[in-house]
Amino acid sequence: MDSRLLRLLTRCLFAMIIPLVAGCVPHSTGSTEVGVRTVKWSLFAKKGVEQKIYAPGTTYFFLPLINDWHVFDTKLRNMEMTRSPGQGAHQGTDDLVFKTIDGNDISLDVIISYRIIPEKAPYILEFVARDNLELEEKVVRPITRNMTRDLFGELATEDFYVANKRTEKAESALRQLNALLQPYGVVVENVLPKDYRFNAAYQKAIEEKKVADQMSERYKSEVRATVEEYNQRLQQTQGEVNQIVAKADGEYAKAKIEADAYYEQQSRIAKAIEAEAVAESKGIEKMVEALNSSGGATMVKLRLAEALAGKEIYLLPMGESGGIDLKTTDINQLLKLYGVQKAAGQRQPLEQQKK
Repeated sequence: MDSRLLRLLTRCLFAMIIPLVAGCVPHSTGSTEVGVRTVKWSLFAKKGVEQKIYAPGTTYFFLPLINDWHVFDTKLRNMEMTRSPGQGAHQGTDDLVFKTIDGNDISLDVIISYRIIPEKAPYILEFVARDNLELEEKVVRPITRNMTRDLFGELATEDFYVANKRTEKAESALRQLNALLQPYGVVVENVLPKDYRFNAAYQKAIEEKKVADQMSERYKSEVRATVEEYNQRLQQTQGEVNQIVAKADGEYAKAKIEADAYYEQQSRIAKAIEAEAVAESKGIEKMVEALNSSGGATMVKLRLAEALAGKEIYLLPMGESGGIDLKTTDINQLLKLYGVQKAAGQRQPLEQQKK
């Protein structure tokens, strides 16, 4: 190619680019915002929404007319649906109104905390919404209202008075809302149920029932306390009875042991006496046997002789009538005998007087 023609083309290109560069417009993102560029016309880039995000807190320059610019705030947002005017996301009454599973009307205040997934910003711009407000009104608000209302409508009237059951439904709503909204680039961080209200007349009836239930529980508690007190007394009395029984059992066992020992002792004494008596009887038997033998008479004579040893023996003749035979009696010897006996009789009172 001719050098002159090349220089001419280069100059023409610079002449076209310089005005375009000079006409670039700055586009900035906040500290929590991401930017999305849409190319309307370009010689070098594909037209449409760019599938990338522009980082928070920066400034970019693009030509106007052929480029479009959108930002999405990714910070946590709280969408409050409440009955209090001027307080929630919408003016006027905006609470959830539905029926409980047992057919009572109820209204519920709810706060939905959510944020945009930054990487999903190009998808949101291309298919869902052009900014945060449109995203909330078009997607987040209708889905969260309907899903939350349906899930809390599964509770019975009495369940709303139980904090754990309300919390369980809020956690269930959180899981199901994320399953529905994450494809749209939205993450729900929290579902917070707040105040709830029934029909005024029904509310009064419920409050009266609650008071009655509290009184009933109070009486039940008093009854349980009384029963517990009597049970404690019963246990205390039972313990005392057991102590008395144990003491009586101990005394009985002690007496039984002593009686058994005494019985055993007496049994042994009796057996010893019996053995001694048996031995003695056997000895008598042997003695009788010995006396009945030929040496028995000799032994009797011997013992009789030993008994009469040293004693004076007087022999008196006996008559046929049983008296003394004076014919054959030695009178001198008889008088001597009487004199001895008389002397013995006089000596005995003197000895008693000395005593």
